[in-house]
Amino acid sequence: MKILGIESSCDETAAAIVENGTRILSNEIASQVDIHARYGGIVPEVASRQHLLAIIPIIEKAMDKASTGWHEINAIAVTHGPGLAGSLLVGVSVVKSIAYAKKIPLVGVNHLEGHIYANWLTETHPVFPLLCLIVSGGHTDLIHMRRHGDYTLLGHTMDDAAGEAFDKAARILELGYPGGPAIDKAAQHGQPCLALPYSWMSGTHNFSFSGIKTALYRMVEKGKIDNINDAAASFQQAVVSILVSKTIAAASECGAKQILLSGGVAANSLLRRRFRQESPIPILVPPPILCTDNAAMIAACGYFRLQAGDKSTLDLDVIPSLQLV
Repeated sequence: MKILGIESSCDETAAAIVENGTRILSNEIASQVDIHARYGGIVPEVASRQHLLAIIPIIEKAMDKASTGWHEINAIAVTHGPGLAGSLLVGVSVVKSIAYAKKIPLVGVNHLEGHIYANWLTETHPVFPLLCLIVSGGHTDLIHMRRHGDYTLLGHTMDDAAGEAFDKAARILELGYPGGPAIDKAAQHGQPCLALPYSWMSGTHNFSFSGIKTALYRMVEKGKIDNINDAAASFQQAVVSILVSKTIAAASECGAKQILLSGGVAANSLLRRRFRQESPIPILVPPPILCTDNAAMIAACGYFRLQAGDKSTLDLDVIPSLQLV
C-alpha cells in the first residue's frame, strides 16, 4: 500500500511516498529556514504564502522520485493540526482537492502522532509497550503507548517547550536562528561550566525550562558571560540532563520495553548520545532528517490509521491546537 503524505504545519513544505507504513520511496522537503532566519523566527503569514508556492512542485517531485503515478496511490495523509492555521490550511485544502479529483481516500493526521511514527521508518521497529518523548519547538511530552492508537500522557512542559527554550537561548546569545542547531554547534566548542538552575518538577513527570532560560538571560544582562560557547554548552547540558533523567525514570515506572525519541530536538547530538549512554532501556531514535518536520512520518502514521479503519471525509478541517491525548 502506497501512501502519499503531505506536511505543512509550520515552515516546511513536504511530500513523501511511503509503502506499507515502513518503507520510504521518496521524502522531499522545501525548507523556508533561510527566509525566516532574517526575522529571527517564523512569520506565520510569510510561511503560508511560501507553502502556496511550494506545495504543488514538492508533490510532483515526490511522485517523480518514487516513480509513482496517481493510480498507484492508495490514500493521502495530511497534517491537519497542531500548527499554524494558515500553513495547515494550504496542505489540507490541496489534499482535499486532489482526493476529490482523483477519488483517493483521505486521512487527517495529528502532527505529534506523525513524529512518533517516524520511528517506524527505521531499520528496527518499535516494541510495545513503549514510552515516547516528543520534544520539539512547540511540545515536550512524555507519552505511554501500549499499542497503535493507545496513548496516555504522563508528563508535559509547564512553560517553554525544549525547542522553544533553545530558540530563545540562541537569541539571547546572538547565535542566530534556528536556535537548536546553533546551540548544538556552539556547544561542541565549549565547556558546560556555568551554574544554571535545573527545575526537576519533583514528584511529577512534567518539565519546566523557563527558569534555565531566564537565568541565562540574567547572566548575559549582567555581563557574566565570558565565552559564548561555554554558555551554549551549559544551557544545552541543563536541558538535556532534565530530558534524559525524567524520561528514563518515567519509562522505568510504566514498564516500557523501549524509549522512542521524536521531534526536532531529538536531532540534538548531546541528547542522542546521553540517552544511548545512560538508558538501561533500549533507545530508538530516527535519523535527524526524520526528527525534524517531514512528510514521510505523516504517510507512515496515515498507513497505520487506515489499517485501523480511520478515514477522513472532505469536510476535514484544520485544528491549530489539536491534542494527541
